[in-house]
Amino acid sequence: MHSESYSLIGLMSGTSGDGLDLAHCHFEFQKGGWSYEILQTETRPFPDALGKALGESHLLSGLELSLLDVNFGQWMGEQVKAFCLERQVKPMAVASHGHTVFHQPEKGLSLQIGNGWALHQASGEKVIADFRMLDVQLGGQGAPLVPIGDRLLFSQIDFCINLGGISNLSLKKNGQRIAFDCSPFNLLLNQEALKLGSPYDKDGAWARSGALDTPLLEELNGLPFYSLHGAKSLGRESIEQLFIPLIEKRGLPPKDNLRTLVEHYAIQIAALIRTHSSKATPSVLLTGGGAYNRYFVERLDHQLRQNWVQVEATKELIEFKEALIFAFLGVLRLRGEANALASVTGASRDSSGGIIYG
Repeated sequence: MHSESYSLIGLMSGTSGDGLDLAHCHFEFQKGGWSYEILQTETRPFPDALGKALGESHLLSGLELSLLDVNFGQWMGEQVKAFCLERQVKPMAVASHGHTVFHQPEKGLSLQIGNGWALHQASGEKVIADFRMLDVQLGGQGAPLVPIGDRLLFSQIDFCINLGGISNLSLKKNGQRIAFDCSPFNLLLNQEALKLGSPYDKDGAWARSGALDTPLLEELNGLPFYSLHGAKSLGRESIEQLFIPLIEKRGLPPKDNLRTLVEHYAIQIAALIRTHSSKATPSVLLTGGGAYNRYFVERLDHQLRQNWVQVEATKELIEFKEALIFAFLGVLRLRGEANALASVTGASRDSSGGIIYG
């Protein structure tokens, strides 16, 4: 008989590369369904040298990368230990996503650093890490992994949309969970905001004050990525090769770029919701930093012609949903249950990935 109650810490470092998200979460299984509670959260900023090394990790030598793997694992373990001491908590395990250095599933490779043994020793806790590699070896993409959490923790919501560096969407279709990237998001918006002296466009205020550039909007909407169907993903490489040259070629002021990008994202995401929705007014959960972009939410509402319901989300859920779900992937791993969906990743079967340390 499985234990039906779990307390885990989920660790996530996102594409923004500014720090480590820690979420202490409680999960219960009863009457055939899961419930969750986010108990305590914190984002611990990376020390400058570590943040720089992680950002350049794909350029390091084999030895340098191996050392960073161990040092990053140890640093994460120290943060977990301090987090637990300060809050007087004792989790059943710590589930760590790690920092992705190489993701080339077509070659059978997905490398997330943050050494599990080092994390285990420095934290004194049981650790679950390396969630992607089993799925990759089964012929899958090793990503996205979040949709299993959407299916089991947010099943009542029609669309779960994460607005991070890249926007992605997950939904139930024909009895299966499917998920894919929708468009770039903060990776491009933040780049424009930096030109105006801020790391991001607060509430989308600069985008609101900019002018829409129709030629750029049409070129963005015409990119081949948007005519692909089925599982599809965007990486930094494709954004640098496809999107940024279009923006640079137009040579617009940053506010006009922000206005045009927001409209572009709203058009693309609204089109996906309309295409895949079986309801007149589907429910939509927006999480990630982009959920705070009020102007984007207004434009999405406009493109959807007000035919949707935005699910209310707490600050913790908006900012820590991915850490919450990695904690949940750890629960499923401890139970020996599938935590990677073949319907999403393209693997030959569902699997229960993650190496347990300690």
